[in-house]
Amino acid sequence: PPKLAVLVTGTLMGAGDVIAQQLVERRGLRGHHCPRTLKMMAIGFCFVGPVVGSWYRILDWLIPGNTKVVAVKKMVLDQGGFAPCFLGCFLAVTGAANGLSVQDNWSKIQQDYMDALMTNYCIWPPVQIANFYFVPLQHRLAVVQCVAIIWNCYLSWKTNQM
Repeated sequence: PPKLAVLVTGTLMGAGDVIAQQLVERRGLRGHHCPRTLKMMAIGFCFVGPVVGSWYRILDWLIPGNTKVVAVKKMVLDQGGFAPCFLGCFLAVTGAANGLSVQDNWSKIQQDYMDALMTNYCIWPPVQIANFYFVPLQHRLAVVQCVAIIWNCYLSWKTNQM
């Protein structure tokens, strides 16, 4: 169900932040920044889960079916249209949640956007083709978020570098 998928999204975004802090940044338990993890979870619950879940329903309405050709069409629309816009919004939301001023947030977006988008394109096209071809609509957000634990780790690390 959509509410469960949103809960999974927030939880896995929090897990991605924990991984970023512990394995990538090597902060240790005493150095772990719990408010950062809670912010990432809140962004997952309130922004990522609802927006991406709604996008998948819209995409299924725009391009119905689950053949290989349909899956490729969905991936092209997802990665060519949705992903660039969503990533910019995600960076803006994260910057605002981190307390950046509008000017500092805009500078951070300009600094991080292209690198994050190129990294996105290295990961998501094959995942999305498989997702759109094999996974029923009601499970797509949860499946993507399971794969996205690495992506969430990257985004948490990227957006929290000051």
